[in-house]
Amino acid sequence: MADKTFDLQDFLPYLLNQAAEATSRSFEGVYKARYGMTRTQWRVLANLGRFGAMTARDICRISHIEKTKVSRAVAALETEVMLARAPSPEDGRAEILSLTPRGLAVFAELGERAQAFDADLRAKLGPELAARIDAILREIIVLQADAGPEGDD
Repeated sequence: MADKTFDLQDFLPYLLNQAAEATSRSFEGVYKARYGMTRTQWRVLANLGRFGAMTARDICRISHIEKTKVSRAVAALETEVMLARAPSPEDGRAEILSLTPRGLAVFAELGERAQAFDADLRAKLGPELAARIDAILREIIVLQADAGPEGDD
């Protein structure tokens, strides 16, 4: 059996991460230039815009962002009057987060820009390759959905 040394450049999770980072950085210029937002602020805004009011814990679960980053993003969006907090009727320790009218308007504008960014990227890839990438990524998500972290204590 041939001894093959591990090469990070050939490790699929690394390649997926690099692709995600490259595309995220490209779109980051849009929301950062227009609103001075961080990536986490954009992701919090986008999740609230897409799914509606929810707790910070819900955002962490959906977007796989750590709690402290979400907390900082929520505070910054609240300062910019894009987000409002209300006590949760089910859990006195939690707050329900929702977009303000300004937050909804920003989400709508950035949503249009995100769609244009996505359409441009898909056009560069071509329809067949873009469709194959969609299918492959969705399959990876399904395959890994039940596979939790190994060895984490």
